[in-house]
Amino acid sequence: MSPQEYAQQKAAASGSSFYYAFLFLPAPRRAAITAFYAFCREVDDVVDEVQDLGVAQAKLGWWRQEVAQAFAGKPSHPAMQALMPHCPVYGIEARHLLAVIDGCQMDLDQNRYLDFANLQQYCHLVAGIVGEVAARIFGQTEAATTEYAHRLGLAFQLTNIIRDVGEDAVRGRIYLPVNDLQRFDLKAHELLKRGAVPGSDPADFERRFRALMDFQCQRALRTYDEALALLPAADRQAQKPGLMMASIYRTLLQEIAADPMLVLTQRVSLTPLRKFWLAWKVQALGRL
Repeated sequence: MSPQEYAQQKAAASGSSFYYAFLFLPAPRRAAITAFYAFCREVDDVVDEVQDLGVAQAKLGWWRQEVAQAFAGKPSHPAMQALMPHCPVYGIEARHLLAVIDGCQMDLDQNRYLDFANLQQYCHLVAGIVGEVAARIFGQTEAATTEYAHRLGLAFQLTNIIRDVGEDAVRGRIYLPVNDLQRFDLKAHELLKRGAVPGSDPADFERRFRALMDFQCQRALRTYDEALALLPAADRQAQKPGLMMASIYRTLLQEIAADPMLVLTQRVSLTPLRKFWLAWKVQALGRL
């Protein structure tokens, strides 16, 4: 299997909404974003799949060395071998890849975020920087598009956090800011149990949880609006893939907002056909 085939397989196997946007790109840009996404998946899988903290730390350390070696002309991992030819073409730098690793390192170092500002720093590393690289690959021409990409990345990550409240709880993780939980009188142990604790009122828990999630969903929806307002008109055509992802993710967020209790017990998702339809509409009509 060639490095390019490996990256393609890694991206397709993830089932991510991002993959549907990649399909509409010209072949060279599609190859670049697929390789970059494969790298991101590899690093993220260290956190999601490696149970032993020491092993996960060592693996992230290995990836830091791999990035350094790759930019010195000696990539060894197929994802990096697939990515490196595209780096000088699209301005992808070692700092971008190291930032993604730094974000995954935060996942190993902490599982609570005190406030939204603290959470935003994490989101910037694991999603904002990803958005910055993606915007370059898509064909960015305006400097202001970077700010749009950072903001859109934040919106995507907030959506992921909302969608994964239940799954993260199983792993002992709570990404919702501590001060937001306090504002809506939700206790960490209630979220970790994914429901009312014994002896408490389930209806009361549902009321508080719905209020908390409505707040989270509305903040994320505003972030999409803020991001789209930042996109320069000159780059709107080139950034269509990002707009496709925004359409898919915002639709998912609206589904969750309609019944936020679902995230405690299942992974809310859109069907592949619906994702493709939403992406195609942006491609054909040029709007969300």
